[in-house]
Amino acid sequence: MTVSLDEVKHRLRRFAEVEAAGVSPLYQHLAERAAEDDGVADLLTAAQPGFETATLLLAAVHRALQAEPFHELVNYYPSMGGSYGVDAATWPMFRQFVVERSEKIRALVAAHTTQTNEVRRAALLYPAVSLAAKQAGAPIGLLEVGCSAGLLLNLDRYGYRYQTEQSGQIVVGPTKTPLGLHCALELGPDAVLPTIPKKLAVAERVGLDRAPVDLADEDAAAWLEACIWADQPERQRLFSTAAALQRKSPPQLVRGDAIADLDKAAALIPTSVPLVVITSHVLPYLSESDRADFVAAVAKLAETRALWWVSDEVYTVGLHHVLPDRDDLVPAKGQPAFSVVGLTRWDGGVPTSAALARAAMHGERMAWLV
Repeated sequence: MTVSLDEVKHRLRRFAEVEAAGVSPLYQHLAERAAEDDGVADLLTAAQPGFETATLLLAAVHRALQAEPFHELVNYYPSMGGSYGVDAATWPMFRQFVVERSEKIRALVAAHTTQTNEVRRAALLYPAVSLAAKQAGAPIGLLEVGCSAGLLLNLDRYGYRYQTEQSGQIVVGPTKTPLGLHCALELGPDAVLPTIPKKLAVAERVGLDRAPVDLADEDAAAWLEACIWADQPERQRLFSTAAALQRKSPPQLVRGDAIADLDKAAALIPTSVPLVVITSHVLPYLSESDRADFVAAVAKLAETRALWWVSDEVYTVGLHHVLPDRDDLVPAKGQPAFSVVGLTRWDGGVPTSAALARAAMHGERMAWLV
């Protein structure tokens, strides 16, 4: 069912106020203006059901601009070498670009979904996955649901520097790796600094996605780059480095549904291998009923093998299904959005869950809670 123009404008406005504010001056500005412009906002009504998000519209414009690298609008896009900050000319130029290419941008919106491979989120997942591996006591198999190109499946191949107040910088991961990630790590009340192992043993890697991305496909790779926010070129650099690393040893990627095809994807990892299912900012794209069905499908799979679920999701769409009544994990009004890193395993069908950390949406920092 197509969402209304009013709903699209509400989502654009909310994105500007909650997600982009203080993080992306360019996208905050553009989303604010688009929310008041029927002609621009209407393009988002062409999106596939469930994917009518501000990030999709902005990615489609970004992709269209990639095809015209000499257009004056590039000056406002650091991802393409621009150095101008937001000024009085930004929105008029953006709007003119969009309106003149409205059919092309509408087609991009209709044909794609937001598939951001935010590599920095690996820094959030690494301590949780390592904890699951410690409990398993053996090399693990990783199954990422909603994997896009599967860059998070290589989290054991990246280097990490966690900046702490208590112990300075904690350095983990391979010593020789082309990709290093930095993450600020603070402690919540009564929390203890986690023990993060230097190495993580991964035996198998499988990704499941409704439209997995083959990085050997130049157009598909360009779309993933377009999904990265244009005024955050460091994210572009990390994506390019991670993509180059992945091309040397790509994981198995399965095309399928998060619920109906979960067992099929899991079957590619031997049952003798402890399974860690990963989701990272995927569940918002499922309906409320489908989210519950997904968690039920993971629980059912846990009846057949040793399984852990590591989630990096907003609490209300993820962890609350297995760890209810945690109002402290919901941002207060006016507080920036954050996700919750959770770890869940099932014993006799009963989940045991922990909220391990509150995390910035793109992986740049987290507050450890346990």
